[in-house]
Amino acid sequence: MASPELPDCDTPAAVLAFAQEQRAAVQRGEVLILEAALVWAAMHPEESVADAAPTTGLVFGELAVPLAGEGTPLVAEFAPMELGAALGMSTDAARSLVGDALELAHRLKRTWRLVRAGEVPAWKARRVAQLTTTLPRDGAEFVDRQLAAFVGKIGWAGIERLVDQARVTFDPEGAERQRREAADGRRFDVRTREATHDGTVHVEGVLDLADAIDLDTAIRQGAEELSALGSTESLDVRRSMAAGELARRQLAFDLRAEAGEGAASVVKPRQVVIHVHLSAAAISRGEAGIAHVEETRSIVSTQQVRDWCSGDAQVVIKPVIDLEAHHHTDAYAIPDRLADQTRLGQPVCAFPWCERPARRCDTDHVIAHGDGGPTCSCNLAPLCRRHHRAKTHTAWAYDKTDAATYLWRSPHGLHLVKDHGTTRLVTAHPPDE
Repeated sequence: MASPELPDCDTPAAVLAFAQEQRAAVQRGEVLILEAALVWAAMHPEESVADAAPTTGLVFGELAVPLAGEGTPLVAEFAPMELGAALGMSTDAARSLVGDALELAHRLKRTWRLVRAGEVPAWKARRVAQLTTTLPRDGAEFVDRQLAAFVGKIGWAGIERLVDQARVTFDPEGAERQRREAADGRRFDVRTREATHDGTVHVEGVLDLADAIDLDTAIRQGAEELSALGSTESLDVRRSMAAGELARRQLAFDLRAEAGEGAASVVKPRQVVIHVHLSAAAISRGEAGIAHVEETRSIVSTQQVRDWCSGDAQVVIKPVIDLEAHHHTDAYAIPDRLADQTRLGQPVCAFPWCERPARRCDTDHVIAHGDGGPTCSCNLAPLCRRHHRAKTHTAWAYDKTDAATYLWRSPHGLHLVKDHGTTRLVTAHPPDE
């Protein structure tokens, strides 16, 4: 039976044909968005910033910045923000979109022609562009020329090898520098921002081989010790428990070796600070429930919080801040209690689509203090430094309608609402100019 949403799809062949048509439309739409990004960049060239500087006299105002590789035109720093707002994406994602479009149009011209002809998907071309951005011009041209005949067929590993070859051939000093700096690519991520209600998180990393072998050995030994002590958990669970014990006991670091036996450890106990919000009942009567952890933007059980606070943990309980209360000061400087109230009311940057935690943001006067804006609860908002600068130096403007709702107006007339961390477009299209 055909769905009312899928006209004339009453046979398997019709459904497949319809799906193919829609996929082709989506792919064409992705190319057109790249085209729009190019036009948008052309509308906000380096000259637009240079022309504005003498009239504003702002030393720290908007700059012209490179978004793609050597030889691509510079673009006004804050231009991608409005494009991103219209497309429902963050500023970083919009900068990447414009940069990829510029890289393709100016340095990967053969690949760009194939994309426009529908022979190469936009997503694949964008990934190639992201790899070649750091190559010199002739290196990018080499990659483009080599890929022209088979970019739609070659695997990703082959593309990466080709880019590496271009780097060694056309930028040997850069390749050697990259080799020396390869250690900077090592990482060890504890994904606390993605903690589950049960209090578990994913951990992953890229380590030096020798370090990885030592770490695996220590965790394996820890898992064996737990088993010998009577743990009946599975091997995987015991390994995870051993990693926690390893962190607490700092078994991986022996910084006393050179100082000699008996020397005091030079490693200070690690201090971990998390901001957990509990109900009064959970604190005073020990009732079960949930707790909100600011750093992870997740919830955990109150029992998990009790486990974290056991042992030698130092626990600081701060008084409740009434988010509905109105605080005011005549000074420009914002008192800590007022800043905390602002960050608790809006846990992320108040700019559309931005997810930077409020504790890492500036506290902004919505109406500038110099223009008569008061330092009070109804005139403060968390803005990350980038969006704070954009609001200060461009035509972006906003109003605060309640403790966690902000109405934004873009330079070209888009209206957006950031409400308790969620963004939505109020106007589907900017007004005609």
